[in-house]
Amino acid sequence: MKPTIYERSYQCGKTTLTLGKSTLIMGILNVTPDSFSDGGRYNDPERAVMHALQMIEDGADLIDIGGESTRPGHEPVGMEEELSRVIPVIEAIHKQAPHIPISVDTYKAEVARQAIHAGAHMINDIWGFKEDPQMAEVAAQLECPVILMHNRKERDYTDFVSDVVRDLLESVEIARRAGVKDEHIILDPGIGFAKDYKENLILMKSLDRLTELGFPVLLATSRKRFIRTALNLPVDDVIEGTAATVAFGIAQGCQLVRVHDVKQIKRTVTMCDAMLYANE
Repeated sequence: MKPTIYERSYQCGKTTLTLGKSTLIMGILNVTPDSFSDGGRYNDPERAVMHALQMIEDGADLIDIGGESTRPGHEPVGMEEELSRVIPVIEAIHKQAPHIPISVDTYKAEVARQAIHAGAHMINDIWGFKEDPQMAEVAAQLECPVILMHNRKERDYTDFVSDVVRDLLESVEIARRAGVKDEHIILDPGIGFAKDYKENLILMKSLDRLTELGFPVLLATSRKRFIRTALNLPVDDVIEGTAATVAFGIAQGCQLVRVHDVKQIKRTVTMCDAMLYANE
């Protein structure tokens, strides 16, 4: 059965991102000292710009910039510190390569506001608008696309997949009440967040439940612990595992993927798309 595919267009400066014709690739740019796989490598604006340009050359459609690590056991970062990390990088990329669509990975409303004004085009909230009560209103005011990720403080599930679906629909309602348009909403199952090894695998098998909710779905599995556990390999040696999850997700209707290893995953995505969109 062919998965549900949504057609959307997002205007990012002079660049238009189009869903429904191919899978979009979001390249990860962490500007933090402590991210689980690349902490400290790109927190200098010059190096960050070079890496962003390289990811675009390798096949990324947009760049996701984050200033706070979300690895297990991470220390929360204050707003001013996060701003000092992400704004110079966003401004530098926007100045040198204004054609590059940029997403800001933050759950803080003021960081999102300043990031969009600095040149970002999309908000990626790992708490699905449930952490900062101002985030939904800010997103509505900015009229930008938003990614609402599933997350929980506690893993107190009663019916796991149904609970994930319910939690995501709660995020959608928060967005709608604030005035965010449906066509601006993208969902993320939150693989690796508030989920153990088995739950991550179960959710991977159930992604079609999410892709049928009426919104495009972004899958962010790159180098996640459940892949390293399944393969018994270190974080820098799981490209094939990430590629398997990407292919599995695309087959169930995920239309965006967030990855570190853009060049290699681009080949996986291209092959999947050749089959998914054949004869269209």
